[in-house]
Amino acid sequence: MDAALLRAKSAKPRKPGGRSAVWRAMEAASLVVALAAPVTTLAADPPRRPNIVIILGDDLGFADMGSFGGEIRTPNLDSLARDGVRFTNFYTHATCSPTRSMLLTGVDNHRNGLGNMDEWTAPNQRGVPGYEGHLNNRVATLPQLLKGAGYHTYMVGKWHLGKAPDQIPAARGFERDFSLLDGAGSYWDMTNFTAAAPKSVFTEDGRYLTSLPKDYYATKTYTDKLIGYIDADHGDGKPFFAYVAHQAPHDPYHLPKDWRNRHVGEYDKGWDAVRQERLKRQIEIGIMPAGTQLAERMWFLPDPITLAPVSRAIAGKKMELYAGMVENMDFHVGRLIDHLKKIGEYENTIFIVFGDNGAEGTDLFAMIAGTPGSRDFLFAAINWSQTNLNAWGDPGTYPAYGPMWAQVSMTPFSQYKGWMAEGGIRNALIVSGPNVKRPKGSINNGVMHVADLMPTLLEVAGAGYPKTLNGHELLPLMGKSWGPVLSGQMEAIRTDQDYLAWEIFGNRAVRQGDWKIRWEWKSFGNGHWQLFNLATDPAERHDLAKERPDKLNALLALWDSYARTNNVILPNRSMFETLEDQLPMRVPVDGGYPPLIYKRQFVPPKEMMADPKP
Repeated sequence: MDAALLRAKSAKPRKPGGRSAVWRAMEAASLVVALAAPVTTLAADPPRRPNIVIILGDDLGFADMGSFGGEIRTPNLDSLARDGVRFTNFYTHATCSPTRSMLLTGVDNHRNGLGNMDEWTAPNQRGVPGYEGHLNNRVATLPQLLKGAGYHTYMVGKWHLGKAPDQIPAARGFERDFSLLDGAGSYWDMTNFTAAAPKSVFTEDGRYLTSLPKDYYATKTYTDKLIGYIDADHGDGKPFFAYVAHQAPHDPYHLPKDWRNRHVGEYDKGWDAVRQERLKRQIEIGIMPAGTQLAERMWFLPDPITLAPVSRAIAGKKMELYAGMVENMDFHVGRLIDHLKKIGEYENTIFIVFGDNGAEGTDLFAMIAGTPGSRDFLFAAINWSQTNLNAWGDPGTYPAYGPMWAQVSMTPFSQYKGWMAEGGIRNALIVSGPNVKRPKGSINNGVMHVADLMPTLLEVAGAGYPKTLNGHELLPLMGKSWGPVLSGQMEAIRTDQDYLAWEIFGNRAVRQGDWKIRWEWKSFGNGHWQLFNLATDPAERHDLAKERPDKLNALLALWDSYARTNNVILPNRSMFETLEDQLPMRVPVDGGYPPLIYKRQFVPPKEMMADPKP
């Protein structure tokens, strides 16, 4: 409404005949203008709520992206880092489905149904609440609550949280989905790993698929589908939440031919050299502090310079393929970013990027195939029999890079997926978008946890966390909102009194402030609780348990509290229970020891050389 007319209407009424002719003319003119002008509201329109995109790499390592020190070319992921903030103390769980369960529920995995991976549930954990092997009904999911708050909810990629009709993505809040329900599989087709379950299971929009698209390649198809979902609803005024749970770079390393040879010979120098180069870059760009040491090379791995050239080349080719997987994933992330820019949604989109656990160093294929004469060994020989190096990446091949390169991916940390050293549970995290008010390209060292995503994103969406859902009382959230850190009001959401704790396969850990305790199966651990100060020793080289029994006991009390609160049932069987017998005795790794194998041919001074006398 015109301001002059508003003033006229609110003015005191005059006596009849008390208005001048000039005033009456002005009032009439104002009325004409008001009637001709477009109608506007007195209150400002509420700000648009941001879109939310979570990009999850499967087994992506802490040091793989360029913005975290990697030599792998990831320009699109790095562009998000330049536009946002990187976090160096972000924690997931040590394996995939427990991490995903906490990501989507904000509740500890021992309570939400993934107390153990479904594939490794121990006999004493069967039938125990919290160990169902799928998301149970005592938790709400992030897409359920965001959908109720007016968001579109989309998922593409790996689910790994249940296969029954009431457990699939469509039943847990996703409006649209194209999902692999299994934990891994071929990137080209439905081939799975075992004779008991030979075919991977997929859903699309809540229906189980009988086949895959003709041009199916996992990373490309997931991206194509998501772009289609976004376009189908674009323009209706609703924001969207997209959970992009890439299968890459989980083994087997399947990828198109033009992505396989982009690093030929680059990794023949060996894992030790690449780790040293990555740590140097991490220190230069501020990811790790000056003076950081590398974790010891795993004692059962050779020094690469002692290998024959052909052996180094074969091992290097595995890392070449892995690098190609990461770069291919980055390319398709770039396609999504470019599309959001094209349709005008990029500036209003929050991106959250991380890997679901440490890099994979275990020989998963050998574990699945078992021994000669078994049905799974025969299944593997039939369906995964392509072993020619030149075929690696094709259907029927199963290349994986092993523990030596997993340590490279987790530079500078110790160990990898499945274990409680930092290499199993600490991940690179990038957050960018309109809610990030910190300086672009900045780095933050505050302790963060994957369960924080639920309260953070509910806050972003203006949604609450209910006490009940569908008649079920909900478990309380364990995480903390990142809002104060993202806005620049705080440097960390946790104090030195807050703590985090983990357990999987019997391996367990607690972190409070700079201090951490861990218990691991031999020979990765010593069968006892160990104590580390992560501020001075992020590579966990120096066990301080004997020197600081006071700190050890304080953290053990926190472990006991965590285990009671979350009904932690330590497994009576573990995938690592025989590992000590399979590995050589653990010994320290010292560069250049033993000198015997490093001593080069002695060459006498030329002037003292002579032929034998007759």
